[in-house]
Amino acid sequence: MFKNKMNQLFENQKSVHVLYSYDDSENYIRQAVNYIQNGIFAGDCVILIENDRLYPFIHNELKTLLTTDQMKMINRINNFDFYYSSGSYHPPAILHYFNKTVQPYLEKEISFRSWAHVEWSSMEDPLHLIEDFEKIVDNAVNQLSFPLI
Repeated sequence: MFKNKMNQLFENQKSVHVLYSYDDSENYIRQAVNYIQNGIFAGDCVILIENDRLYPFIHNELKTLLTTDQMKMINRINNFDFYYSSGSYHPPAILHYFNKTVQPYLEKEISFRSWAHVEWSSMEDPLHLIEDFEKIVDNAVNQLSFPLI
């Protein structure tokens, strides 16, 4: 199995929050698939927050690499629904959605990781809202001890 620098970050520590910027969709899909596959092989469930345009490519690639049971370890959430659940990019609403999503994993002590696709270039919200949310996410990653890209 291919191990890149991004996945090596997670070998020794669980609390990691990585901003992965990309401009090549093929490489993005490859990185997402690799991260998810490594997580599944490590015994983690995966919360995949992805858009409708790229998800089918990621899903189809994963179907060739994972068993049916392993595919069930992936919880896909539409990224627009996740980030705009309140009708706008509102950090408290996003945090509420996130907490509701991870609660079953926490209650059952199930190890998880997340891949969350934020489409920054399409966002019209003030930069300070994004910065505020990133601080909230950093706190959650450290408090709950899970990796997030």
